Amino acid sequence: MDDYLPRSVDQLIEELLEDVSAVMIVGPRASGKTTTAARLASSVVRLDRADEAAAFLASPDAALAALPTPVLLDEWQEVPEVLGAVKRAVDGDSRRGRFLLAGSVHAPTHMATWPATGRVVPVELFPLSVGERLRSGTKPLIDRLADGDDLAPASDAPDLRGYVDLAIEGGFPDAVLGVSNRSRQRWLEGYIRHLVTRDAPMASNGERDPERLERYFRALALNTAGVVNNNTLYEAAGITKRTAEVYERLLINLMVLEKLPAWSTNRLKRLIRSPKRHLIDTGLWSAAVGVDALAVLRDGNLLGRLLDSFVAAQMRVEVGVAAHRHRLHHLRTEQGRREVDVIAEIGAHRVAGIEIKATSAPSGNDAVHLAWMRDQLGDRFAAGVVLHTGPHSFQLAERIVAAPICTLWA
Repeated sequence: MDDYLPRSVDQLIEELLEDVSAVMIVGPRASGKTTTAARLASSVVRLDRADEAAAFLASPDAALAALPTPVLLDEWQEVPEVLGAVKRAVDGDSRRGRFLLAGSVHAPTHMATWPATGRVVPVELFPLSVGERLRSGTKPLIDRLADGDDLAPASDAPDLRGYVDLAIEGGFPDAVLGVSNRSRQRWLEGYIRHLVTRDAPMASNGERDPERLERYFRALALNTAGVVNNNTLYEAAGITKRTAEVYERLLINLMVLEKLPAWSTNRLKRLIRSPKRHLIDTGLWSAAVGVDALAVLRDGNLLGRLLDSFVAAQMRVEVGVAAHRHRLHHLRTEQGRREVDVIAEIGAHRVAGIEIKATSAPSGNDAVHLAWMRDQLGDRFAAGVVLHTGPHSFQLAERIVAAPICTLWA
């Protein structure tokens, strides 16, 4: 594919296919899974098409055996019986690189009857990061922090309005590649409507009230990047606690919502355990909240939430491909006296902290929580960075630097 836009996970998928029999690419609908997988496949079956699914519904083992490998089983969740056929095929013939699966739902992998444990290796693919759109091939931020690299900004660093524009565009390929602003907005609004009317009922194996689910989704969007009291969300959506819990799990399974877990350690006391919720894509956020760049720039609360979720989206893409294996968290003490936007736990012992600020001229005051964290953790604290909207990188304190947000793709 001459016009293929490389993704960060490409090399990982190719390496896995050399070592294992089956790889499953999971991610939100329309994030590019089929395009990424199809270029590696000798045959492609789209199981969301009735004519192609028919043979697999009738006899999945025979249908699978008749195809040249590697075979891509796209939208496998439409015919979940295919997973059992893949398991049996792998058990009977362990040759490597035989199967690729692509799907837009996590739910079946959490079921007690999941048949593919130890046979299928999952890889997550999210909407495009800015680095992927620019083909920058940048070393992941956490790898640079862990290795002590300089954090050089991009040569054409955006200003605050530029960052807001990038965030509002989001990363769904069909919404950002060669699409007008008006068409993008219509596409994103259609995505939300399709999500609540078709995807949600299919993923939940039952009927869901689209109007109530959409209200809950929009309430989540208004509270993205926040540690919010659950009652606030229930009341805003006009639903019960039990209904909200079902809807939240559903949106997580559809991979449009993420709960960033709270970080904890014996060295720090009085840390809250509540997660921070993020919509996976900030373009979806803008469509759900119903705001444009000017509205965001006039509202400091919306601006902070948008930039926080935008940075989280860029870092999420890096997690699976970074050389230093790490997990992302957030940190907040009781009553919010201390707060760090993103905590990266690197391996078993080291920690990096990231703060996200809308200012173009960060000072030591913007790093006080990182400095507190450094002093509490001692040698465990690998590095801290204040990501800001200005053009330059510079030292703020010991093991703490200020760097433009565009450092993520520089």
